[in-house]
Amino acid sequence: MANKVDYKIGIIGGGFGGLGIGIRLKKENRDSFIIFERAEEVGGTWRDNTYPGCGCDIPSHLYSYSFELNPNWSRGYSKQPEILAYMIACKKKYALDAHIRYNATITKAVFHEQEGYWELTDQAGKVTLVENVIAAIGPFNVPNIPKFKGLESFEGASFHSSQWDHTVDLKNKRVAVIGTGASAVQVVPGIVSEVEHLSLFQRTAPWILPKDDFEVSSFSKKINRTFPFIQKLRRLGIYWFFEYSGRALFRENSTRKMIRKLAQDHLEKQVPDEVLRKKLTPNYEIGCKRRLPSDEFYPALMQKNVAVVCDSIQEITPKGIVDSKGVLHEVDVIIYATGFHVADFRGKNLEVIGRGGLNLFENWTEKVPEAYYGTAVSGFPGLLFVLGPNTGLGHNSQLHVMESQFNYIIGYLNELDKLPTAYLDVKPSAQKEFNDAIQTKLKGMVWSSGGCTSWYLKDSGHNSTLWPGYTVTYRWKTRKIIRNDFEVVKMG
Repeated sequence: MANKVDYKIGIIGGGFGGLGIGIRLKKENRDSFIIFERAEEVGGTWRDNTYPGCGCDIPSHLYSYSFELNPNWSRGYSKQPEILAYMIACKKKYALDAHIRYNATITKAVFHEQEGYWELTDQAGKVTLVENVIAAIGPFNVPNIPKFKGLESFEGASFHSSQWDHTVDLKNKRVAVIGTGASAVQVVPGIVSEVEHLSLFQRTAPWILPKDDFEVSSFSKKINRTFPFIQKLRRLGIYWFFEYSGRALFRENSTRKMIRKLAQDHLEKQVPDEVLRKKLTPNYEIGCKRRLPSDEFYPALMQKNVAVVCDSIQEITPKGIVDSKGVLHEVDVIIYATGFHVADFRGKNLEVIGRGGLNLFENWTEKVPEAYYGTAVSGFPGLLFVLGPNTGLGHNSQLHVMESQFNYIIGYLNELDKLPTAYLDVKPSAQKEFNDAIQTKLKGMVWSSGGCTSWYLKDSGHNSTLWPGYTVTYRWKTRKIIRNDFEVVKMG
């Protein structure tokens, strides 16, 4: 089979997941791989999202690879340009350009059972054969714009926050921002000073925590460069702080009470206006939706040119937005800060066909997205996900989960090396047992509490997004593969 394939491994996606596993493969002296990147540069969501104020809500020291710390972060919480620059620097340092095929969107992946390899086809019809596929396609790349009545009739400019139209001048314009999630919390402070009027359409108020962002001093950067172990200790301290805060998501306890009070005090301190404060008070348990750090969002909403609209959207007209009370809010620009299709894997524009002709995403749409430790999927041998189902977090850095998966993938490949004429497929029973246990754990957590609705959940209420526990637990459970959970299938 080695003579038939073009590469041992094909990686789909050049974001944090794709670059990270590429670097790990090189560290393991596995050089027969190719990264398919749909754009002209790497970066994934950090390349695509360029809206004003775009940044990370995880501290810089933690939102980076553990094997490639950056001593020169300029802020406690980095902004998009700096994160993208970090990713490009990693690509260059580890000479990944030689492994990247740019402007290559994989549209179809088909497993050949007899030969045991994958056939990958890009948007131009070019075919590449690989033994294994690593799908690092990411969860935040398919914008979700609700199908509002009259959506297409609007005469002004409109766009999703992840597809920011920089040709649209917002100066002295009447602007509507729809949504109050992570993007909106950054967009609103980023544009409020230049627009004539901003209408924020809020379906549910977010829980906002103090961010306490700061500029990193030159002295601190020098310390990080001179004594790398100090930066590692800082990173470790931040990690365990966020890991401990995860307790609040698992059950009602002192940690949840403490974080809830912190958010309530933050709201009361920053919004003295009682009427507005009532509008901005969440009506669901903290943690149900992502907790958002910001010191700028509430002050932005206090500005005289801002109105928070809590009435639902009835329709969109050529001149603006009509709310459920029949009031027309005339605007020149509509910005959809309405998130992404995450829980259902819809809209990936990728067809994946496994054993017996099974279509992966069709199956996930008809049933529920389901994998084994969010990495391997029964019926799809040699297909390995980075951030597959139930690997999302509500409390810590997603890169920690990615690096756990890198370890697991390397272990899988090492086992596969022992089977030159066979391949490994997760047993359906092992996958079912794992997912049954996951869903049982999730039932006792905040996302299953009464009234919780969020992008973490499918329309049915099934949670295919989140890992129900600590990241350290996930790291321990993925330290090696359990061979008995895999079926060995002979080629031919």
